[in-house]
Amino acid sequence: MRFESTATDIPDIAFQGRDRMIAAIDAAIAAGDHHAVTSALRGAMCALIRDPGVELPACTQLPVDGHYARRELYRSPAHGYSIVAMTWAPGQGTPIHDHDGLWCVEGIWRGTLEIAQYELLESDGERFRFRAASGMQAGVGSAGSLIPPHEYHTIRNASADAIAVSLHVYQAPIEHCARFRPEADDWYLRYDASLAVDTVD
Repeated sequence: MRFESTATDIPDIAFQGRDRMIAAIDAAIAAGDHHAVTSALRGAMCALIRDPGVELPACTQLPVDGHYARRELYRSPAHGYSIVAMTWAPGQGTPIHDHDGLWCVEGIWRGTLEIAQYELLESDGERFRFRAASGMQAGVGSAGSLIPPHEYHTIRNASADAIAVSLHVYQAPIEHCARFRPEADDWYLRYDASLAVDTVD
């Protein structure tokens, strides 16, 4: 089941190592500016993935037919950040999209994901021209960050049979973003997308 989140929804899901994860993220948030924070968070994320005392809720291992799953696990009342687990069935992925001006740190907890970043070359109204800037295969234990304006990217589980799970820490709850539909000659049409969340069972 999916639902639209609202300002009154304050997720706080119990799971093994939850307090340890929140303490590590809170400590990273105190690092300073966006670059210092995301650098500290990348290190914290890698350590949390390796920590046997931290285990994501069982539902994060379950994919959803028709779309990659987004399950919000926690919002910080003190710092405002949001923790979202995403579950990717084989072949599931995203179009080029942004993060609505928010920084994000993401870590791979299971499987492998293909992540490609794009450079914005020019725009004309709602039409945008991108160039592929870099691409990588990210495996378990790796973490990366996106800081606007360098936030345009795609994520895809290219595996034919394996599920992937990633954990994302956003500067604030992200409820919509811009997505980009390909046209021709590296031009894309921008459209707004609401980001629903799947239930946490």
